[in-house]
Amino acid sequence: MRWILCAAFMCIGVIPAIAIGIGAYKTSVNSYIKQREVELTTYASVLSKELSNSAYFDNISSQTINSEIKLASDMYNGRIIVVNKEYKIVKDTYYASENKYIVTEEIIKSLTGKRSSIYDSANNFFEIIEPIEVYAKDSTKETSYNGAVLMSFKITDIVDYEKEQARKIQLLIVLECVLLFPLALILSQKMVCPLRKVADSIEQISDGYTEETVEESGYAETILIAEAFNKMVSKTKQLDLSRQEFVSNVSHELKTPITSIKVLADSLTMQENVPVELYKEFLTDIAEEIDRENKIINDLLSLVKMDRTAAELNISQVNINELLELILKRLRPIAAKRNIELVFESFRPVIAEIDEVKLTLAFSNLVENAIKYNIESGWVRVSLNADHKFFYVKVSDSGIGIPDDVQDRVFERFYRVDKARSRETGGTGLGLSITKNAILMHKGVIKLYSKENEGTTFTVRIPLTYIS
Repeated sequence: MRWILCAAFMCIGVIPAIAIGIGAYKTSVNSYIKQREVELTTYASVLSKELSNSAYFDNISSQTINSEIKLASDMYNGRIIVVNKEYKIVKDTYYASENKYIVTEEIIKSLTGKRSSIYDSANNFFEIIEPIEVYAKDSTKETSYNGAVLMSFKITDIVDYEKEQARKIQLLIVLECVLLFPLALILSQKMVCPLRKVADSIEQISDGYTEETVEESGYAETILIAEAFNKMVSKTKQLDLSRQEFVSNVSHELKTPITSIKVLADSLTMQENVPVELYKEFLTDIAEEIDRENKIINDLLSLVKMDRTAAELNISQVNINELLELILKRLRPIAAKRNIELVFESFRPVIAEIDEVKLTLAFSNLVENAIKYNIESGWVRVSLNADHKFFYVKVSDSGIGIPDDVQDRVFERFYRVDKARSRETGGTGLGLSITKNAILMHKGVIKLYSKENEGTTFTVRIPLTYIS
């Protein structure tokens, strides 16, 4: 990146300089050409005046005027031709065309008083045609023209001037590149430095120094990158801790029933002549512990399935009203044991594309938790609504509520707000985690609203059409 920035700085500095140099070159050369044109045109005008004032066409053999014409031709290293009004060449400094005729558009126009100046840039060649007025002593008479002077010059010094200007501009551009390169290198190095620090910090973290954080300094962009990376590292640490805690909890949860079974079995084997009633009591306890172990394993298997990719969802169109009514029908016996009122409110028929098995498990967990962690003779209300894009399920209860400081953790695996109460109700601490994963697989959202000793409300929003 440093070299890319360096090249960018060089381009930013050099390209405008080249453009300015080219512009200056063209302006300078054009100015020089214009200067020479003015110089030659002025001299042509002076010569035309002299030819007019001396009435040259009345005495074309005038030694004085012919000598001046020859001197001008030699001085400018060019050719001068004098043409009369009959388009006859009366004077040619090259002596090649005298007494011949020349008829061109420019010559014709000159006899009407129009001057012309032609520059051939390809050959650096100037041609100037200046009309010659008829000499008149009385200035009140109308101006007329009886000839023209044609001057042709090869401007060789323009080529030299162009080369000289091009060399100067090239030298300036090379000098600018020499001076700009170290400056661009320093600036690019300075700009890359914060990014290099971020990269070094990331590399240290990658090497295992997880306590390191990326230094939040430099430019606004690098600060944002550092903040985002630090947040990612923080979440990674939390995930690692959560994973370690999960493994520890799984080990503990699976080990606890086995330990109880071991204790009960040892108690039986260590005693002789154990009464049948005691056998039955111990075997009943062993069966309960086995059921508990089986429930933990089943919940873990469900959680593993939820962790897999959404491609394994079995999507179909399901009537959500009927689905919720069936779930409540299954759970009414549990609610009746504690005299809990179970109410279902449906605002409209809802058909959605879902995995029926997974969402049945998710909604069952929410309603079952609302029943388990409720007060005696309490109530549980389940409502269903929808708009053009989503359907909404709300599960509210009059239960014990969830403290504010632990509401962010209730969806963690094996997390229990009240461990003693959870064990009494047969909970494994995996239900809400399974529920959240199932909803997330459907691109949905679950939110929790609760106040301790006043009840809890879970709201679920899921798209009506499954988005793969």
